[in-house]
Amino acid sequence: MQLLDPLSAAIVLGGTLAATLLRCGWRDARAALRALARLAGRPFDSARVRAELAAQVQEIGEDGIFRAEAHHCGDGEFDTLSEALIRHRSVEALHEGHAHYRSQRQAAADTAARVLGEAAELAPVLGLAGTLVALGGFSAAADADYARSIGTAVITTLYGLVLANFVFAPLAAAVARRARIEEGERQELIDWLAAAVERAIPRQVAERPVDETDEKAAA
Repeated sequence: MQLLDPLSAAIVLGGTLAATLLRCGWRDARAALRALARLAGRPFDSARVRAELAAQVQEIGEDGIFRAEAHHCGDGEFDTLSEALIRHRSVEALHEGHAHYRSQRQAAADTAARVLGEAAELAPVLGLAGTLVALGGFSAAADADYARSIGTAVITTLYGLVLANFVFAPLAAAVARRARIEEGERQELIDWLAAAVERAIPRQVAERPVDETDEKAAA
């Protein structure tokens, strides 16, 4: 049996992609492609971001939350959270911003995993469709073409199973696993940053100079 059959591969792969696109739509398909692109890139570097945030924490501890300036570390979420922390002078703003970003990332990861799961479900179906097409040619095939038709019928089923269990399903699991690991690392950073800032904010607030309004109120 010939294991490499470009026509059968095109039928199964092309049919699977087309059926997945029709079932999930362009928006979800684009989300899956973006997730796959991120999967091929570098993972979230927790150590680098923590080192950058340590400078922010040190500045808050030395100069106070009122005089500190936001530091950018190259990560979109933590850059925005640093600005919100300095602007609102509140740890609550840190947690609220992180919850917003986390929900967005989780929704994108769930969408990508669902699309890839649909592809894994459809691949064997398209493999079976290719098998039926090949078997349907038996009546028109000559005696010498029977072996070729049977080989094509078998290989399309094999391609469908391989695509489902060795390509799309593992990719769906990899996307979900990468998202789970990244969320855990980000949550650890948020907890560390919040605890470090909370230790600095009360002291700095207490050291804030008292203006004339506060002096009158105290009197």
